[in-house]
Amino acid sequence: MRTKSGPRRLAAGPTTGKPQAPTAVVLSLTSSRGFAGIAAELRRAITDAVYEYGDKLPPEREIARSFGASRTTVRKALRQLEERNLVKRKVGSGTFVVHDGGRDEREIADITSPHELMDVRIAVEPHIVRLALLHGTARDIEAMADALRGLEQVGADREQFTRWDERFHMALANATHNPLMVWIYRRINDVRNHTQWSKVKDKVLTPSRIADYNAGHRALFEAMQARDAETAVDIINAHLAEARRDLLGARSK
Repeated sequence: MRTKSGPRRLAAGPTTGKPQAPTAVVLSLTSSRGFAGIAAELRRAITDAVYEYGDKLPPEREIARSFGASRTTVRKALRQLEERNLVKRKVGSGTFVVHDGGRDEREIADITSPHELMDVRIAVEPHIVRLALLHGTARDIEAMADALRGLEQVGADREQFTRWDERFHMALANATHNPLMVWIYRRINDVRNHTQWSKVKDKVLTPSRIADYNAGHRALFEAMQARDAETAVDIINAHLAEARRDLLGARSK
């Protein structure tokens, strides 16, 4: 555990392969007791590496006691952190940090070309679709639906399209309920956010192409909702092939 002037750490009990942290008071007395404030303080503790990758957070009752909040409020805060891919909650086991700081991700993003990224997406995402159909829940479908609503409201806004597109595909990865697959897709999104993508974005994301991509998103969502694996895999393959063609065409101009 690092010594910091910011958030401090509560003991979370024994964790696999790690020494138990000493008991400490977590966070400041001036913190908001609403779920957003609790989530913000916990997020700060995670991004400051007070809680590191693989660490188990304290039980809900301990966090609630620390903040003087209800366990329902704490659950909302933890759900927000999970939606942002900072933690993973496992029924019967607890809440674990899945954020790992980003250093390696930036290094990989620097040396991975858009063409290489598309190779990885084409290899990985069809299997993500299969796993999501096997393990996805109603909540996962709703997360996809929320992202799809965002996509269909962006119009010609390239930045908003990129943001909601990442969220839609991340929702698919989350629906696998496979921590390694989720980690892999987070790395994919890290590369997608690299500055070299901005050089081709204006060429690729024309209003007509955004509309075409969103037609593919809608078709994929409907196939996922219907649990039609064959159709869903065909759609994601076509969607990625289309994106690759557009990318190669933009880079040749």
